[in-house]
Amino acid sequence: MIQPTTPTPQGHSAKASYLASLLDSFRRILPMAWPVLIGQLAVLGFSTVDTILVARFAANDLAALSIGMAVYITVFIGFMGMVLAISPMAGQLFGAGKLHAAGEQVHQAIWLALGLAVLGSTLLLLPGPFLALAKTGPDISEKVRGYLIALAFSLPASMLFTVYRGFNTAVSRPKAVMAIQITGLILKIPLSALFIYGWTLPLPGAMEPWRVAPMGVVGCGMATAIVMWSQAMIAWGVVRRDPFYAKFGLHQPGFGRPNLTAIRAQLRLGVPMGAAILIEVTGFSSMAFLISRQSSDAVAGHQLAANLVSMMFMVPLALANGTATLVAQRVGANDLTEARRLGWHGVEIGIGIAAILGAMVYFSRESVLHVYTDNPAIIAATMPLLVWVWWFHVADAAQTMANFVLRSHRITLMPLVFYATSLWGIGLVGGYFVTTSEWAPPSLRGAQGYWAMSTAGLIAAGFTLCSFLAWVHRLVAPA
Repeated sequence: MIQPTTPTPQGHSAKASYLASLLDSFRRILPMAWPVLIGQLAVLGFSTVDTILVARFAANDLAALSIGMAVYITVFIGFMGMVLAISPMAGQLFGAGKLHAAGEQVHQAIWLALGLAVLGSTLLLLPGPFLALAKTGPDISEKVRGYLIALAFSLPASMLFTVYRGFNTAVSRPKAVMAIQITGLILKIPLSALFIYGWTLPLPGAMEPWRVAPMGVVGCGMATAIVMWSQAMIAWGVVRRDPFYAKFGLHQPGFGRPNLTAIRAQLRLGVPMGAAILIEVTGFSSMAFLISRQSSDAVAGHQLAANLVSMMFMVPLALANGTATLVAQRVGANDLTEARRLGWHGVEIGIGIAAILGAMVYFSRESVLHVYTDNPAIIAATMPLLVWVWWFHVADAAQTMANFVLRSHRITLMPLVFYATSLWGIGLVGGYFVTTSEWAPPSLRGAQGYWAMSTAGLIAAGFTLCSFLAWVHRLVAPA
């Protein structure tokens, strides 16, 4: 009879050593990650608040919000990715002790952000191609245009705050960003409610009360513009007054002239980053345009599912930011072995937590949806989409963690190739063919088809990026 094998002392020792090392990495990542998580949840709270309030206002306004958000995200996210090149660059300089050089990156990132904001605002003011893709009716199109006009005004402030966020993350100061983002959410909630639903205030002695007319989805954009400019001004005041920033040379009244060499260096890293993020986001947000061709209930259901998945995504995104910051600093200090250990442990931790969170949301999905709305038609449209949430979230975590670690090594071109193949090729194009093909099951010829193929694309991206990261680790720091 074959006897069961007994683990050797060496096996126990190796396992214990690995777990201790993983726990050490988690303890180092967590202080960097949790402020990012709370801050990003506050940012996501902007769209969550708008989604909940507009869902209870009118179905057409919710459909307009979904399309408008997709347009704004398509424009903003790619440009934001370019500006966030400051994070790995400043992180490596900070790790190497080159503080004034890290501060100079802020000055050049501001010029880059302002230039991109002009282009982005112009695109938001001219949304015709996006509306043509969505094939919306006149009523919804008009609502989308009004929403985007307000967001065009807010975009420069959003880009400037991105510089502040990217730099603070790079120098291990995420709590400063978190505090401003929470303040923004506290301001956003009453402003959105005011502008969406309107308000009547009787004035003593006045013939007519003071009124704010209900604006629906357009009111969401107005509230966002006010909040984003408030955040940008608070960030500017913090940088000017907090002694922490003096050592980076950021206390001067102004900032230096544009340095084309420095800006080109940021663009060499930032353009592939921005393009990869744009592919990732458009591969998902484009579903809103295509699904909107079916019905307002279908696109409203997609909006709820998208918002829920976006909220879950904040956990791996926070872990990825924390991991990437530590890896970039270790790369700057030329401690490549420690950079490898922290990077790979971050990927493992992110995937593990995503699996647990995905399971929790999947098994409580019906209760979660009732937080958003009691409209049975919208709930019925959303429920089938949440079948894909678990796999979607785990794959999303894997690709995000691996990609952020690669950015810390200033590797951005190959991830761009993987994203284009997986998220556009499999996810978006595959979704279109599945939903329009005679051979596909009837259940996949609507919104479910896009979600199924988007999940498949994320799985492919997660596998290829993790495999590529393992190869990079073997090159930079052989075990």
